[in-house]
Formats: sequence, C-alpha cells, structure tokens
Amino acid sequence: MTYPAVRTLALFLLLSPSLPAAPANSPGGPCAAVQYRAFDFWLGDWDVFDVGGEATAVARARITRILDGCVVHELYESAAGGLRGESYSIYDRTRSLWHQTWVTNRGRLLQIEGGQRQDRMMFNGSYLADDGKSTLIRALWWPVRDGVRERAEISEDAGHTWQPSFDLIFHPHHGK
Repeated sequence: MTYPAVRTLALFLLLSPSLPAAPANSPGGPCAAVQYRAFDFWLGDWDVFDVGGEATAVARARITRILDGCVVHELYESAAGGLRGESYSIYDRTRSLWHQTWVTNRGRLLQIEGGQRQDRMMFNGSYLADDGKSTLIRALWWPVRDGVRERAEISEDAGHTWQPSFDLIFHPHHGK
C-alpha cells in the first residue's frame, strides 16, 4: 500500500464517527444488552406448520445466534419444493431498531425493519412483486405455548387493505 493510501485510510479511521464499544470484560460481549435479546424466544431447531393446516410440517427452521451473538440467523428449508431461505436479523443500535434481510435460493430478497411491541416482534417493509407492483408487508413473531408463531400480511394498495400472506407455527423439532 502506498503512503498516500495509508494516510487516507488512517484519516478515515480517525475521523469516522464510531460507537462506543462494550467493555472487553462485559458479560456476554458487545451484544449482551437487553435490546439485542428481544428475538431470543425464536432461537431453536423447529418444525414449521401452517396454522390450521395439516399435521405435517411444511418446513424445518434452525434459528441460531452468530457473529459473537450479535446476529440472529435463520436457515429455513421447505419440506417440499426445494425452497431454502436464510434471514439475518440484527438490532441496529445506531437507529434503535431491528433489521432483517431475507434471501432465498429463488433469487428473492426482502428487507424489513421494526422492533418489539409488547410481547411481539413486528417488522414492516416493501418489495416489488413478480408483476412489478409495489407490495407492503408486515410480519409478526411471538412466543406461544410450545413454540413461536409467525404471521405476515401484505397490501398491494399502499396499506388501505391487507390480506394474509402466511401464518406459521414453529414447534420444537423432534425428528431424526
């Protein structure tokens, strides 16, 4: 690296605003504060079912903490059809809200944001549907007896009306 490049990098690092790091001896590391733990009820190895549907799981989901406990990672694998998706959820302390990015093996991307509202996590966002229409989405997660429920609704008319998109329940995985 040349001297001007090193100097530019050093100036960038010195002048960039930074957030105070958690003390090295803080229990649980940099993401141990309560706001980073709001999604912990979702952690686990789950069989996923449609609410009101058949007794057969539609997917398996493994929800873990990664990157020193700062990110909630979801690996979602459908039981039929080959759909796989992953989400990455993080509490963004600079904006005091949660952000989730969802990606799939079908080339889909969804980015939603929100936070804790009473006993639920509620995220909102928008995406372009296959037909090019802008679609709003709101998703909720909350703990239920023996699991977690996730429900989403969509609106294709700027939020005037909402239709169910999906309604799932996660139960602990008891399979092979």
